[in-house]
Amino acid sequence: MTTVSLRHARVRYGPLEALHGITLAASGPGLTVLLGRNGSGRSTALRALAGAVPLSGGAVVWDGADVTRVPAYERARRGMCLVPERQAVFGSLTVRENLGLAAPDHAPALDAYPQLGPLLERRAGTLSGGEQRMLALSRALLARARVVLVDEPVQGMSPSVAARTYELLGALGACVVIAEQRLPPALRDRHALVWELRRGAVVFAGETSELRH
Repeated sequence: MTTVSLRHARVRYGPLEALHGITLAASGPGLTVLLGRNGSGRSTALRALAGAVPLSGGAVVWDGADVTRVPAYERARRGMCLVPERQAVFGSLTVRENLGLAAPDHAPALDAYPQLGPLLERRAGTLSGGEQRMLALSRALLARARVVLVDEPVQGMSPSVAARTYELLGALGACVVIAEQRLPPALRDRHALVWELRRGAVVFAGETSELRH
């Protein structure tokens, strides 16, 4: 069991405050969904958990320990993996080389996404948006992280691959936090914790079943 949370977290970009002292938590194994339109703060919340943006107030707590001042690379070493919406792969490296950075054996990644098999020698920067998402998520699967943070995981994917992706994320055995604009159909009947953000504040906290009603 692992838990990661933001406590009264504030994030500023220059004069603008993106998160207004929000408190939210995610635990695993299991799925947590951060919902919100563009500009709601959902991506900033993910980045704050990962240490990719500093807090101007509040704290990040991981398994009871305050990690607010722990740098992103150290959080990654301890088992936290962030898959951002953009620039999630190394475009100048091949698909094989990208996978090799995560683990020496990339067979599990090809089991998850067989579509990557014929693309192993292609440079990642030449792949389509959906193929790059598959590659980025494959690296997260190989990392065997305890906390996986994914911003819009299925962007550019076909419906069948998207459904497969949610199955993979749900079966990871980790604390998985995904940021979405709206609740995906594939998750509507699955147990998941949901936090909805609007303009940098939490406006809903509950389970998927409560959100439907």
